[in-house]
Amino acid sequence: MASQFLSNATVSSSRPRLSPFVFSRLPSKPLPKRVFIVRSKIREIFMPALSSTMTEGKIVSWIKSEGDKLSKGESVVVVESDKADMDVETFYDGILAAIVVGEGETAPVGAPIGILAETEEDIAEAKARAGSKSAASTPAAAAAAIASSPAPPTSNPAPPISQPKPAPAAAVPVAEGSRKIVATPYAKKLAKQHKVDIASLVGTGPFGRITPADVEAAAGITPSKTNVEPVVVAQPTAPPKAAAASAPSSLPPPVPGSTVVPFTTMQVAVSKNMVDSLSVPTFRVGYPVTTDALDALYEKVKPKGVTMTALLAKAAAMALVQHPVVNASCKDGKSFTYNSNINIAVAVAINGGLITPVLQDADKLDLYLLSQKWKELVEKARAKQLQPQEYNSGTFTLSNLGMFGVDRFDAILPPGQGAIMAVGASKPTVVADADGFFTVRNKMLVNVTADHRIVYGADLAAFLQTFSKIVEKPETLTL
Repeated sequence: MASQFLSNATVSSSRPRLSPFVFSRLPSKPLPKRVFIVRSKIREIFMPALSSTMTEGKIVSWIKSEGDKLSKGESVVVVESDKADMDVETFYDGILAAIVVGEGETAPVGAPIGILAETEEDIAEAKARAGSKSAASTPAAAAAAIASSPAPPTSNPAPPISQPKPAPAAAVPVAEGSRKIVATPYAKKLAKQHKVDIASLVGTGPFGRITPADVEAAAGITPSKTNVEPVVVAQPTAPPKAAAASAPSSLPPPVPGSTVVPFTTMQVAVSKNMVDSLSVPTFRVGYPVTTDALDALYEKVKPKGVTMTALLAKAAAMALVQHPVVNASCKDGKSFTYNSNINIAVAVAINGGLITPVLQDADKLDLYLLSQKWKELVEKARAKQLQPQEYNSGTFTLSNLGMFGVDRFDAILPPGQGAIMAVGASKPTVVADADGFFTVRNKMLVNVTADHRIVYGADLAAFLQTFSKIVEKPETLTL
């Protein structure tokens, strides 16, 4: 048993033994008291990165309200990413104490959008923290206002020079001794030369900077031309304003009655991808494909829910099995990757943008299962409920405008893929056979845009030949 008393067993044999009756207790210092501090647990709900290209998100709606109790894994808020609307779950139990970012507002990825308190006693502290978070953007606005406030005197330096009256207002902060003196080097030189207490001046320059004109005014000296010039230099806010004012003049004037509509989050993502694709060296190859047999097969399987898009996706996947280089991708400009999966992304126009749901492992699924999967993806895409892996895992893209009667078009290569196929409408076409006889057959024009760093003309031509043979003899699509 631990004790502050000594016993014979605790003393080394080489030292004289102390009798417990003579020395029964050693003086000791009192043990320090342990102080237990219970800290409240207040956690922040952050804007998640719902895709690899997402930089900011928009709050569509808050499922929970302030004061609601939350359980781990429960959906709290709906966030609009660059491709879909997704529910965001909480990782902790607690109470939604405050909402930092309201509905319809945007926030960068990683920024706090809500505050979660563990108990009701922590709600007041959580709301105080939320207030500081929401006010974090205020200093930036205030700085912009301060920066813009001295702009009027900048255009005419004379008024600040003739206004030394603010000096008495500096008596209070100067007496406190906490104000930092900010002055231009030339102003400090003039103050030393004319024996002016620079600490007693209030600057008229940007952010309260003391200028040479302030020193001369305090010394009662008429400013010279050489001394006026630094005043203009010390206030650099005017040139950017002038440049900013002149910049819009290079843009065409707006049309009377026109309305400017900002991009949605999805449109911003589409715009960025299209601009990024311009850095990829691409080329295009077109190929006519006879579709009589495919049209006949489509009429048979259409009552079973099979769409033409599913037929074309299946045919493209089967052709890619024989030409894996067309299914490859180059992302760093130094190497390319052979993708082990054939994931066909199909472009779908939805309200306010464009999205490409992905038919994963399209070569391994039978036609009917592929059609069912495609129907589910389209419904989720139009409801903006696609998961990231359902729209960003494509290795080859298919864009079909044939249902609109478009006979041919070129598609823009999506970043990170090797090729995209643009399919036009199937139309009756007069053709001549080997014997010189004319006949009418249904043909569609297929244009493929490919990354020339990894796919060459011969590769693309061979792929299109294989695709044409599969479409012209489509029995293998139903196997």
